[in-house]
Amino acid sequence: MDEEKRILLAVVLSVVVISGSFMLQSYFAPPPKTPVTTTEQPQKLDSQGNTKIAESSNGTNLTNSTSSDPLVFVPETAVSNVPVAEEKITIETNLVRVVLSNKGGDILSYKLKEHKDQNDFVEMVLPTDEESHAFTLAFGGIDAKPRTEFFNINRISDTVVEFYRDYTLPKGESNGGSGENATFRLIKRYEFKNNDYMFELSVTLDGGYSVPSLNFSGVAYTIEFGPQIGPKFEKLDQRYDYRHYYTYTNGKQKTEKVDKKAPTLINSRISWAAIAGKYFTFIAVPDATNYTYAFSSIPVQGLQDTSRFYIIRPALNGSRTTDVLRFYLGPKTQKALAAYDVSDKNAFKLSGMNMTSVANTSGILGPVETVLKWFLLIFYKIIPNYGVSIILLTILVKLLMFPLTKKGSESTIRMQELSPKIKEIQEKYKDNPNKMNAEMAELYKKEGYNPMAGCLPMLLQIPIFFAMYNLFNNHFDLRGALFIPGWIPDLSLPESVFSFAPYKIPILNWSDIRLLPFIYLVSQLLYGKVTQTPDQQNNSQMKIMLYAMPIMFFFILYDVPSGLLVYWIMSNLLTLVQQMIINQYLARHKASRAAPEPVIAPKRKKR
Repeated sequence: MDEEKRILLAVVLSVVVISGSFMLQSYFAPPPKTPVTTTEQPQKLDSQGNTKIAESSNGTNLTNSTSSDPLVFVPETAVSNVPVAEEKITIETNLVRVVLSNKGGDILSYKLKEHKDQNDFVEMVLPTDEESHAFTLAFGGIDAKPRTEFFNINRISDTVVEFYRDYTLPKGESNGGSGENATFRLIKRYEFKNNDYMFELSVTLDGGYSVPSLNFSGVAYTIEFGPQIGPKFEKLDQRYDYRHYYTYTNGKQKTEKVDKKAPTLINSRISWAAIAGKYFTFIAVPDATNYTYAFSSIPVQGLQDTSRFYIIRPALNGSRTTDVLRFYLGPKTQKALAAYDVSDKNAFKLSGMNMTSVANTSGILGPVETVLKWFLLIFYKIIPNYGVSIILLTILVKLLMFPLTKKGSESTIRMQELSPKIKEIQEKYKDNPNKMNAEMAELYKKEGYNPMAGCLPMLLQIPIFFAMYNLFNNHFDLRGALFIPGWIPDLSLPESVFSFAPYKIPILNWSDIRLLPFIYLVSQLLYGKVTQTPDQQNNSQMKIMLYAMPIMFFFILYDVPSGLLVYWIMSNLLTLVQQMIINQYLARHKASRAAPEPVIAPKRKKR
């Protein structure tokens, strides 16, 4: 009897517990899932573990390509609190003004407030025919379609914003074979800092327990920056305006070759990757995830010259991940980039990044350019006009090089004096080259003349010339630097005295009349006239070189930055004056050597 009572009591308690649990579950359970228009066929995984894409309800095969969608996402009309229109968010720091959109959670504009481009700030995200979208995200590889749905917005602070959205995969084996749709959340979080051109983009994928992995042909997602870094340009001639591509790995910078035929893939781990223009740069700093990277300059509609960068995340084999990526969009200067070598000087506490190597474009001539830049800045502090500073630096270099120039000119005159004897030897031993070389060597030894004496001074000046050329072509402070109001307002651009754009002169393709190239041509012709030797005056080939070369360079240099032409013109004029002084000195020296020594009569002895 007691046993029966115990059994009856256990049954009653079990009923009470089960009934109570059902009541509690119904009370605290979330509302039923909203019906989703998905595929009828279950999603499968292939032998490699890649997500198979089922057919949509209209029979279209949804493949992972640019014209399709690898996901079935929750429709806006079926879910509450999902935006149905585009919203734009503006974030400002003391250095940048950024406009973001909830359409994909992308950046539409990234302007640098301390740098001007005509009447506006420098825009670092150049658009195509349509509105630009940078830092887009696509589920899949490079060819996958970027997400353009409207995201929810969570404005965390004045400089931090999150965009988030839920996506649903078709039911199937990817969520444990439960037969239910698998939902995961995508979060794009942007964080900007004052006093920093770098910002942080965190990408979170959270599938909870319903999505154990995300794998679209071996890729979870791809972040794309593009289509081009700013500022605006007329053309990329790769000389006076260019885009260079770099990666930095294990303390070494590598220049990547990128063409317009196919993307350039980088499969190794990198510290950073960069797209560098003449004055500004884009640098991507990834976290420790084993990403694949790609550069591309393939044209897109509305923009023939593109510079794009991709970060391709491998398939996610877990239910949740947060990837942290940092991007620098700003000036390509030593001062700005050196901040990431010392943790206390940047907001993200990065150190030892050596991003200043992006700004070092001179190679082995870098130290020479550094010294020249130091003197240029000293002159600018004395007279705050970079045009005057260029002239003063050119004068200083010419003064320092004067002894070498003088020695080269003396060697040239000496060569002219020996020219008759040299021709005599050449004519006498023209059929015996060995004998001719031996006689020439004997002549040089007898006369005390070194043939290299004239070449060496010129060779020593060539590195200085190229270092100055590179300095005036790339020095950041010359951008927007005024020289002569109304004529040369920007030393980093070609000057113009009359413009008839958009019309162009046929063949020449000129849309502006410029004065500096004509001044350069005159200075170069005068320089050639003064420096030519007597034997060159009677040589028709040398005459062609003396006159044809300046004319050819006139057309080559017609559209170069005005700072370069100011340097070149000043260098020609100084060399012209310098050569005239040297010629007068050599003429007097030659006359004194040619004059006969005075005959002194012997003194008579006194008786």
